[in-house]
Amino acid sequence: MTTNTSTNSTHVSPKRLDFGTSAPKAFRALIAFDAAAREGLDPALVELIQIRSSHLNHCAYCLHMHTNDARKAGESEDRLHMVAVWREARHFFTERERAALALTDAMTLVADAGVPDDVYAQAAAQFDDHELAQVLALICAINTWNRVALSTGKAAGTDER
Repeated sequence: MTTNTSTNSTHVSPKRLDFGTSAPKAFRALIAFDAAAREGLDPALVELIQIRSSHLNHCAYCLHMHTNDARKAGESEDRLHMVAVWREARHFFTERERAALALTDAMTLVADAGVPDDVYAQAAAQFDDHELAQVLALICAINTWNRVALSTGKAAGTDER
């Protein structure tokens, strides 16, 4: 058991494994998949997708990491704040970004309704086949990272990259 005394109250939780140490081949494969998925995509779009998926999955660790990465890359605070409500703040995002965000929503919440034809068609209209495949791969990668971080109890603000 580990004790977290970073606040006035004490929180006791079971220690969880370090995924990279415990499954190094799988960890390296996931890193390679993530890197391959990003290839050729606009870095701002990459971060928006990762931020949106992390919102939907309630992954504070990844959300903290990717909002910081987006800031370092020059993303505006306004847009970062609007990602969670992108449908209501459409004017903050390009048509291409909105298509990617809609696809991110559908793929991240795939158990709810699958990936609707209209969402896929909207993305296919904005990206050529190669780009669309890259976006699909990126959404898969960030969803996997979110699940690893949540399952292993990664805490926001502890990114060691």
